[in-house]
Amino acid sequence: MTQDEVLDEFRASGALLEGHFKLSSGRHSGHYLQCARVLMNPRRAARLAEALAEKIPAGIRDSLDAVVSPAMGGIIIGQEMGRALDLDAMFLERPDGVFHLRRGFALESGTKVLMVEDVVTTGLSSREAIAAVGNEGGEVLAEVSLVDRSNGTVDLGVPFFPLIDIDFPTYAEDELPPELAAVPVTKPGSRK
Repeated sequence: MTQDEVLDEFRASGALLEGHFKLSSGRHSGHYLQCARVLMNPRRAARLAEALAEKIPAGIRDSLDAVVSPAMGGIIIGQEMGRALDLDAMFLERPDGVFHLRRGFALESGTKVLMVEDVVTTGLSSREAIAAVGNEGGEVLAEVSLVDRSNGTVDLGVPFFPLIDIDFPTYAEDELPPELAAVPVTKPGSRK
């Protein structure tokens, strides 16, 4: 899929929002990609996952044993990536503020993992999830995401293959442009 085709999927599902949003990273933006909306249609989610699977180099793809994603945002696309790659898919949760595998999920020592996210902005959640997989005995070989909001600057410590790159500006709370500061803020993400 081309970048325009992917954005068309977001627009068609009402997943590209405009307003004033506080992102999970803590930064603010006039745009928000509500991946849950783009993924609510199973056929669309499958198409996006298949396109994302094609981004993974064969050498990595053929070495993978499992797919892991962080809850909440990564669960649906993680499940679809598991289907696209014919691998088990599980997710991490943070009931105490730190990512863990729960619900009977476990990784055998040395399990080669693909980390799957919906959106990456600063990479904070991704780095935490990658570290959690290491603590659980697995090894993250690469990460994929539907969207890279970092403008290609994020360093996750593993190869990173986003489906699309989007350069919507983000701002620290004390750097808000006046036109954005004038709009009431909403926080649509899952991080407190």
